[in-house]
Amino acid sequence: MRIFVAGGAGYIGSCTTEYLLDQGHQVTVFDALLNGHRAAVDPRADFIQGNLEDLDGLQRAMDQARPEGVIHFAAFIEVGESMKDPLKYFNNNVANAIHLCQAATDHNVHKLVFSSTAAVYGMTEHFPIREEEPKSPINPYGESKLMFERILAWQHQLKGLPYTALRYFNAAGATRLHGEDHHPETHLIPLIIQAARGERKAISIFGEDYDTPDGTCIRDYIHVLDLAQAHLLALQSDFVGALNLGTGGGSSVRQVIDTVKKVAGHDFPVEVAPRRPGDPARLIADSTAARKILGWNPQYQDLETIVRSAWDWKQAHPLGYNDR
Repeated sequence: MRIFVAGGAGYIGSCTTEYLLDQGHQVTVFDALLNGHRAAVDPRADFIQGNLEDLDGLQRAMDQARPEGVIHFAAFIEVGESMKDPLKYFNNNVANAIHLCQAATDHNVHKLVFSSTAAVYGMTEHFPIREEEPKSPINPYGESKLMFERILAWQHQLKGLPYTALRYFNAAGATRLHGEDHHPETHLIPLIIQAARGERKAISIFGEDYDTPDGTCIRDYIHVLDLAQAHLLALQSDFVGALNLGTGGGSSVRQVIDTVKKVAGHDFPVEVAPRRPGDPARLIADSTAARKILGWNPQYQDLETIVRSAWDWKQAHPLGYNDR
């Protein structure tokens, strides 16, 4: 299959590109390199540097790639930043994404797979979270993703563009070639790895009085290769709509810290800080529908396996993509 990956120089995009190529597909990566890394683009892929805001340039890229499938990763993802600069998020995650939707429609793409998020649900009360749960985002990031899901639904209904939106929870881990290298880093596992490597003085736990077994928040961590598998299955499926991706289990902040210590073989200071506003005690996905509809079968559900892959990649690339 010829696959057009928007945002393929980012974390999940680069890992998915590697997986698609390993499966024998032809990939064109389209990325503005605003947050992604040129060195993260698999050398087996064709690369076109461009921004989704430039519809004419995007159309030319599609003319060149002639894609049968499109995967959309090209979004801003920082919840905190979205609360400070909401228009930045709506402009890129909605307005620019509409350009990709238009180009995919114009080029008669067989399927568009959208990288969505559990943030569309907001502060839900039922766990694990099913797709039917009410959608009440509590930040512009989640709202922007939900808005584009709705746009895709209307474009399918009125213009016939097939799509699948994949709502995943906490992406983590690394592949053989690609890993997580954000600047600044805000995700828990790479932050803890920084502490284990002596690059950070301590790691903070934001609240230890939640209604969970050890008092710290529980999240559903999913290996990035399992996410990549789901994107390919969605491209190959006739299903239209939204699906959750997660392990259905969960690990607490303390469990993640202890696992990093075990994998790294290093201790480091851990500090307890006040709760952060808006942090739910649990975020766990019910991915029954994805398993049934797509035939999705996650292979890397063990937390230690996820952490070890991230640790090994960081050890091999201590400066991230800057050491290439």
